[in-house]
Amino acid sequence: METKTNLLMCAEHLARSRGFDGFSYNDLAEEVGIRKASIHHHFKTKGDLSLALIIRYRDMVADRLADIAACQPRASGRLLAFLNLYREAMDGGRSLCLCVALSVTQSALPDDTRAQLAGFHADVARWLETVFRLGLRDGSIRSVGAPRAEAHAALAVVEGAQIMARAAGETSRFEAAIDVLRARTI
Repeated sequence: METKTNLLMCAEHLARSRGFDGFSYNDLAEEVGIRKASIHHHFKTKGDLSLALIIRYRDMVADRLADIAACQPRASGRLLAFLNLYREAMDGGRSLCLCVALSVTQSALPDDTRAQLAGFHADVARWLETVFRLGLRDGSIRSVGAPRAEAHAALAVVEGAQIMARAAGETSRFEAAIDVLRARTI
């Protein structure tokens, strides 16, 4: 595996499990088995690393959402698959989605990383808006109000639920929060 790819994979794991501020280049070098100077060859600063991480993650999630839309013709199936995507990202309570981990420390991130993070959230909210619009048409999601507001609320629920579940060390808190959305599917 290419060193840069390995660095990104390990850095994502560390950010998701410890928080972006919870690891250093020393930790990353030890995890990958290289010298700290070698990391600087690929990412001069931790800010550069954060930007590369969110761009990579944004692309990966966009692909996953496209796959969900292609495989799930009904809005209810899309919403349930979306909820499962966030459940899987928790890895049984051992981690958070990268977007959630970065959001928690976003004031310490460089402007370009924050812009990519905002873009990530906008992308996901737009995708969810199409899900709720489809839910209005196909009737597979109960009581859909304004699709845009529904999308932002759903995103806030899954991301906030991850934070609360992780803080309490109880994945059941995530499940309880998303049950509100899951119960609306037909």
